[in-house]
Amino acid sequence: MRLAIIPARGGSKRIPRKNIKLFCGQPMLAYPIQAALDSGVADKVVVSTDDEEIADIALHYGAEVPFLRPAELADDHTGTTEVIRDTLQRLLASGWDISHCACIYATTPLLSGATIRLAYEQLVSTQADYVFTAARFSFPIQRALLQSQQGGVIPFDPQSIGKRSQDLAETFHDAGQLYWGRSEAWLKASQTLFGPNTKMLVLPHHLVQDIDTPDDWHRAELLYQLLKQAPAP
Repeated sequence: MRLAIIPARGGSKRIPRKNIKLFCGQPMLAYPIQAALDSGVADKVVVSTDDEEIADIALHYGAEVPFLRPAELADDHTGTTEVIRDTLQRLLASGWDISHCACIYATTPLLSGATIRLAYEQLVSTQADYVFTAARFSFPIQRALLQSQQGGVIPFDPQSIGKRSQDLAETFHDAGQLYWGRSEAWLKASQTLFGPNTKMLVLPHHLVQDIDTPDDWHRAELLYQLLKQAPAP
């Protein structure tokens, strides 16, 4: 079985109730559920939550909520990998036969079923442990600047600040959306997600947007509306 798990706890400090706040007419959580169901490569979609209201919304949009997440895995300090591992262990113990598992963040309205499918196909074809969505940094991070305590400017990497952009290594960042992995990889506590047998599915910038602040939320809504209006490629 290929499983998609969407972690969606009830607490959110910067944007209250972020996971179920209305986004372009639907609860935010509806978008990753629908994308996973549309992908054709997720046999089941499970939402991991500690919140009854979130659980009800998840069920309404077609996900399953086999159990509520324990409180000790729903605080501000619990890592996503811990939540995925705990959910996998519980489902395997209850008889689910899971070969591959995707972690999909709850606030990913720009993520499509097609992207979820492409990442899974890359995972299988390359025999990787994990495949995650990523994006290129639009500016060379080697030429980043720091501000001193006196208000002056300090190069982050003095050896690179004078180099041409084309002479610097291309760099990438996690898109914060999707992580496909083999179940055995998720279950190994000693295995890091970003390791030598992990691959990236690099996305264009207009499909990537963190949503941590009200400004992020507004920009994501504008991007989503533009993408909906754009003609199919």
